Amino acid sequence: MSTGTVHPELKKTPPKLTMSAWNIRIFRFLLTYLAPKRESSLYVETSTKDLDGIQLRIHKPKSVEPTSALLWIHGGGLIVGTPAQDDWRCAQIAERLGVLVVAIQYRLAPEHVYPAAIDDCFATWMVVQKYAKDLGLNPHKIAIGGASAGGGLAANLALRIRDAGGIQPVGQLLVYPMLDDRTALRSDVHPKGHFVWNNKSNMTGWRSYLGIHFNVEKVPKYAVASRHDNLQDLPPVWIGVGTLDLFYDEDLEYANRVKDSDVPTVLETVEGAYHGFDEIDRASTVSESFMNNMIEFLRPLL
Repeated sequence: MSTGTVHPELKKTPPKLTMSAWNIRIFRFLLTYLAPKRESSLYVETSTKDLDGIQLRIHKPKSVEPTSALLWIHGGGLIVGTPAQDDWRCAQIAERLGVLVVAIQYRLAPEHVYPAAIDDCFATWMVVQKYAKDLGLNPHKIAIGGASAGGGLAANLALRIRDAGGIQPVGQLLVYPMLDDRTALRSDVHPKGHFVWNNKSNMTGWRSYLGIHFNVEKVPKYAVASRHDNLQDLPPVWIGVGTLDLFYDEDLEYANRVKDSDVPTVLETVEGAYHGFDEIDRASTVSESFMNNMIEFLRPLL
């Protein structure tokens, strides 16, 4: 587990938070109702649409009629969060690439344990494929991505889509993804030693999501991406993570595994960056560079 000082360009003080089973609902309330409102974009229209009972949060650039798309999955440790929390990131991607960004709504644990979240993500992929032409999209020009828990779900989604056959995503954008439940069991990771998302919160998230499958030798398919044996024949992947992030080790290991499986892989590590740094200190040059690298990965694919 990497240690060190916070990058000097990250000026804002990151919070130290701990999520436990008893305070999940408190965090949900704070994130939903008391979080500061995100600024709207003058160049992107954000709306909601219901297709076959699946709700989509759609970000559409006003300057073009997009024919390609990114399916985006929000973070929150599998226990908190909403699609709206990433409006700022989705709008940037939509505006800068001229693509449709569709944010996925999925059920949260512990009320809904595995496979609820991944089932919802797969159902959204299928419904977007079904209505791609109605949305003005080329079904062969759709990428998937997400941040934190959403990045882990995106990695599992890529595996599930591959095994289901048919049209595949053109790429995976995994932003400091939550990939391995075994990190929560590491005794060498101090529960208070990480900003934003520490290992006690990590334990709460994985235990809530996996339920009876937590801390077992073999987990179900598509539950934990890092536990999947076969990582071949996946779409190109971008993984970005800071060296102070709890997920740093697991993300590097996964990046090396997909690369060794002959999957085109881009690994972006940011020295001295903590979990969610690019959201907490969006104006910093290091955060802007991080976003630019995501954009440049997606540009030739979409």
